[in-house]
Amino acid sequence: MYEAVHAPDGAADAVATAERLGYDGVVLRATGATPDYDALREGVTIDIVDALEIVADDPETASGAVGGERPDHTLLCVRGGTDRLNRFAVENERIDVLTRPMADDGDVNHVLANRAAENGVRIEFDFGPVLRATGGERVRALRDLRKLRELVDACDAPAVVSANATTHRQLRAPRELVAVGEAVGFDAEMVRDGLREWGALAARNRHRQSESFISPGVERGPYDPDA
Repeated sequence: MYEAVHAPDGAADAVATAERLGYDGVVLRATGATPDYDALREGVTIDIVDALEIVADDPETASGAVGGERPDHTLLCVRGGTDRLNRFAVENERIDVLTRPMADDGDVNHVLANRAAENGVRIEFDFGPVLRATGGERVRALRDLRKLRELVDACDAPAVVSANATTHRQLRAPRELVAVGEAVGFDAEMVRDGLREWGALAARNRHRQSESFISPGVERGPYDPDA
């Protein structure tokens, strides 16, 4: 299982903590400066995935960033939080993950969930507010997670799970995230699948970026003159 954390100055601490908590890999999603991924990979046994999370005010700005950054990162995410950004993300197959779709004024309905399923855009279940918020903010986060779970399940949309940690201290072990998920109505395996999905996405995209890949179902390989 993988966790996707933000890549602060303490990225090395986040990697070490994820390794200690038993993750197979960690996705470091940068929003500004890019960490030194090669240096971070030295001396660790878990997979480290380079990712970019685009944070934009509107779809037009996000679109320009997607076009420019897609070739340079294993995973490309777009942070939602408004209806326009959420729609832009799920309608763009170049985007791997729509993050924080229910934050701020954002919402997801059946139309967007179906578009995510059609385009293979993963919708993030953000457990962060449930873990760290209090009072009315936490109540709203619980309500939003339940709604999003029902939509994703009904539309068979792909999804990922994250605690959305911004420091190593906010990381939680897989079993803890499973427990949080079960407390708000998730099936335990649904949470585990959401954690595994980060790694599955990384493996798929690395393969697509390899020299042997031409297009889905078409790859370069040894030429057999007798075939």
